[in-house]
Amino acid sequence: RGIGRAVASAFVAGGDQVVGLSRSGKAPAGVVGIDVDVTDHAALRRAVARARTLHGPIEVLVACAGVSHDALAIRTRESVWSETMAVNLTASFATASAVLPDMLRAHRGRIVLVSSVVAARGGIGQAAYAASKGGVEGLTRALAREVASRGVTVNAVAPGFVDTDMTAGLPHDVRADHLAAIPMGRWAISEEIVAPVLFLASASASYITGTVLGVDGGLGMGR
Repeated sequence: RGIGRAVASAFVAGGDQVVGLSRSGKAPAGVVGIDVDVTDHAALRRAVARARTLHGPIEVLVACAGVSHDALAIRTRESVWSETMAVNLTASFATASAVLPDMLRAHRGRIVLVSSVVAARGGIGQAAYAASKGGVEGLTRALAREVASRGVTVNAVAPGFVDTDMTAGLPHDVRADHLAAIPMGRWAISEEIVAPVLFLASASASYITGTVLGVDGGLGMGR
């Protein structure tokens, strides 16, 4: 039910060759799954090299590994803060760094990172998560400026609350509070994040870079 799985399946349906990196190595039909801990940067580089061997130079990256541990800031353990930053932010940087050489040599490429409405809106108990996703948005803009002249675009999508395995464990009252704040009155499903990602990865988005696109049912309007 994750965003990554839905995005990978959509690319395959469009005829693309897709490699999915995850801790489990499991992947949907048509996707080559590689097991890797994205916080292990040496292992990540090896996984990217394997993907390159399988399918040639990498043209599109969608980086959507994520973790969230809700806790008030005053109760957030240093280990939780560090893990959240490592998975949500540093791994996005490391993965982009690993694929950019191919894109820069080819003078074309698409990088799509995944932020969150929480980066702009904040959230009680989400200091670490919000900070990590705010970092993703800053990373998006900085990378976009660095590589724009080489034909590579870097953008981000910022989903609102999506019905995934990561959000399924939220307490009922927390889910109800979030739902009440969404103008469209419902949570998204993973497939509703797919179309914006595919668009940003397409030739149709060739003049869009450094953009954070909210996909949140109106929750983050005015960001």
